[in-house]
Amino acid sequence: MGWEEKVRRVVPYIPGEQPKQKGIIKLNTNECPYPPSPLVKRKAAEFRTDELRLYPDPDASLLVKSLADYYGVKEDQIFVGVGSDDVLAMSFLTFFNSDRPVLFPDITYSFYDVWAELFQIPYRCPALDEDFRLKKEDYLSENGGIVIPNPNAPTGLYEELDTIEEIVASNPDSVVIIDEAYVDFGGRSALELVDKYENLLVVQTFSKSRAMAGIRIGFAAGSSKLICYLKDVKFSFNSYTMNAPSIAWGAASILDDGYFKETVGKIINTRERVKKELSALGFVFPDSSSNFIFASHKSIPASELFEALKQEGIYVRHFNKPRIDNYLRITIGTDEQMDELLTFLKRYI
Repeated sequence: MGWEEKVRRVVPYIPGEQPKQKGIIKLNTNECPYPPSPLVKRKAAEFRTDELRLYPDPDASLLVKSLADYYGVKEDQIFVGVGSDDVLAMSFLTFFNSDRPVLFPDITYSFYDVWAELFQIPYRCPALDEDFRLKKEDYLSENGGIVIPNPNAPTGLYEELDTIEEIVASNPDSVVIIDEAYVDFGGRSALELVDKYENLLVVQTFSKSRAMAGIRIGFAAGSSKLICYLKDVKFSFNSYTMNAPSIAWGAASILDDGYFKETVGKIINTRERVKKELSALGFVFPDSSSNFIFASHKSIPASELFEALKQEGIYVRHFNKPRIDNYLRITIGTDEQMDELLTFLKRYI
């Protein structure tokens, strides 16, 4: 073994498949089916590549100011990173530093336990109830921190803000992270509570509702003290994580609020239509408030449907895990893409 005995070994996170062939319908990674704002396209066309010889602004000031103005918080209450995964990883490293277990649900974003293992953070995963709902009382016991995705992934269920606030208020000695990757598709954001609770950190991403998964932008909002600690860890790790195009194009996306709301509205309308169609085909699913539907068929196994769809060039996500191995997570695409999915399902079922 020798040197291998000293290697830090973890089981890595496995993202959704990224097929290389053309002409497929990709509904497996919750990407936005529409392009980013035209303002982003304009900024990209105007970007001077000779500026890439310079380091980017380590504070990402333009993007931070745009976010602070948009969400009505101070600039020292915003932290940005290379996608929300980067922001969350830094948050785990910064705030979860005790012998008490960090709490997050048993059915949730599967990167949480990877970070906990990587950073050697003790954790416990309270089980969601039979309807995949959070049991509030599970988060009122002693802990080393809490992470709750809202809406949850992969279930798509949103917990009311009153429930979230009670958990935050009941844990003044722990940092509570609310991961809101999908909140723009349904529900109230906990951002409105960050001035009320010093221990609350709200994390969002540009990868879903802002159609910018390929440029990697995420951010957190919280008390200035939380953000200061987060920056200290980040700048101890890497000073220049946000590249210059990300900063400029992210700020442009924030400016185009009309396009943002129009895009989100289209996805929500398509989601609600597809819910009715899937239900008529014999599917059951939690009432999604996200940009995907977590569906199980009453008689056909999810694994069979997954393979049949893949053969047809339609990619969805299947998790071979306890309690959810008979469900498919289906990203909401364009109306045309969803019609092709539904046409195949009608023929197959």
